[in-house]
Amino acid sequence: MSVSALERPTTRQYAVLAVFLAATLAVGGLGSVATLPEIPGWYAGLHKPPFNPPNWVFGPVWTALYILMAVAAWRVWRRTGLRSRAMTLFALQLGLNLAWSFIFFAAHATGAALIELVALDTLIVWTAIRFARIDAIAGWLFVPYIAWAGFATLLNAAICMLN
Repeated sequence: MSVSALERPTTRQYAVLAVFLAATLAVGGLGSVATLPEIPGWYAGLHKPPFNPPNWVFGPVWTALYILMAVAAWRVWRRTGLRSRAMTLFALQLGLNLAWSFIFFAAHATGAALIELVALDTLIVWTAIRFARIDAIAGWLFVPYIAWAGFATLLNAAICMLN
């Protein structure tokens, strides 16, 4: 695809962006199925570190991160299509992202969730690097996600130690 074609997205490409947005936001929605019922009971009863954010912070942060992920994936898709290593990594990390909510919240398996988060962190960084090689902006769009996932890992580890 030519550079000029990448600078001016077509109507079809914008439709694909909408699909990427819907898919990543759907992952967040599915994760909330496991998460939300556990917040007032099980999660509220856990000992948490002093740096634990208030519950209301998580929804807006994750929504913004899913949007950034979708835009990054869309930018890479425009250059590689769906059948690329970069898009495979994106799908894998998105799957692990979803799995964490079920492991941590639904199964109450904080230790297993921590192990899963380390794998997720690795895949996120790997995806960001692969994305950056294809499209620098796509790689940079993953930086907030890397930071938040690292914070989530620290928070999960602290919860494991305190409970």
